Amino acid sequence: MSLPHLGQLADRIDRLSAAIGHTVAWCLLFMVLAEFALVLMRYVLGVGSIWLQESIIYAHAALFMLAAAWTLAADAHVRVDIFYADAAPRTKAIVDLFGALLLLLPFALALMFLSFPYVARSWAILEGSRETSGLPAVFLLKTLIPLFAALLALQGLAQALRAALVLAGIERVPAR
Repeated sequence: MSLPHLGQLADRIDRLSAAIGHTVAWCLLFMVLAEFALVLMRYVLGVGSIWLQESIIYAHAALFMLAAAWTLAADAHVRVDIFYADAAPRTKAIVDLFGALLLLLPFALALMFLSFPYVARSWAILEGSRETSGLPAVFLLKTLIPLFAALLALQGLAQALRAALVLAGIERVPAR
């Protein structure tokens, strides 16, 4: 694969992360409305809903786990960048490349590998809530773990590709 094609691959990964991020961002609106409804139900009507409480937890998990790659693509993760902020583009590219290859990708791949048995057991029994009136889809919630890892690994690959392009002398403005 030629160097420009690597940049195009990184751009495609960025677009995938952004599309997923924009889609799951709607979970935030659902969470606010559902929490408002839950508070009204509890304190005005005197009734609660385990199903609604659990749906808020599911939306929260989906939002944070599926939008993590989008956040990485937008360079919006919290980072301690005392030296990185003022570094030259080449130095930043070296840090990004080694950070992605030595830290991010091994973590994401290990998480993906180690979570498969956990998620598979949950799918095997179609695990549901421990609560009687809870959501019957804990297996879907647990599936977010390997999805999170896969999306983060893909975005880490895009970050590494961009850094390699900078180091190769092909400076590109990230598609963000």
